[in-house]
Order: sequence, then structure tokens, then C-alpha cells
Amino acid sequence: MGHENKCANLHGHNYVALFTAEAEELDSLGRVIDFSVLKARIGGWIDKYWDHGFIFYALDNAVEDALVAFGPTKHFATPFNPTAENMAAYLCNIICPQELADTGIVVTRVRLWETENCYADAYARER
Repeated sequence: MGHENKCANLHGHNYVALFTAEAEELDSLGRVIDFSVLKARIGGWIDKYWDHGFIFYALDNAVEDALVAFGPTKHFATPFNPTAENMAAYLCNIICPQELADTGIVVTRVRLWETENCYADAYARER
């Protein structure tokens, strides 16, 4: 919302997210966490709420109107303008702690690739 160039138009991206996870100590196998657990928990959240859906800022009334006119479709209204920077920060500081709450694992960085040559990094507020 409010973009000054071509990204002002409704459009989408094929994001790639990379997560850096830390733990106080490695498990008995020498890992921070099994990657399949990260994939199931964080990837599962992304699949459920963002994948193959339309992500938009909840205050963007024009998008809301377009979605109503378009008909039922998967969408996710964010409490922020969905820039790569804001989306990475949301994953890092809201979703990862929520989805990994019972593991002792902390995601310290999320790198969100918006295109093959553009990405944003977000870091955990607390380590």
C-alpha cells in the first residue's frame, strides 16, 4: 500500500524463506532441531496461511474491495504493509516464537527472498 512505483499494482511473488535457528545446546544427535520439525511447524503455518494466497495490508480498503468483487479466495490480512522486510520480521518475531514455543529453539534470523536477487533480513528482538 502506498508504493510509488509498479509495485502499487496488485501482484504476487514466489518467496523463499531461510531460517536461522539456535539452541542453548545441541540434542543427543548433535543438532539444534530436526529440519523436518522446522518444516512442519513454520512451513506448516506458511502453507496454511500464506501459500497460494493473497497477502495484503488490512488497512488497504482497495484490496479488500477487489477481493470481495473477485469472490472467495484464500487471503491473509496483515497488521502491517506486506513488504519483504515486514513479512520477514513478522515470521521471525511473531510466528517462529509462536510455532516453536515448546521446543527451546529460537529463530534468530529470517531471510525472505522476494526475487532471485532481492531479499530482506529480520533478526529476533530478543536472543
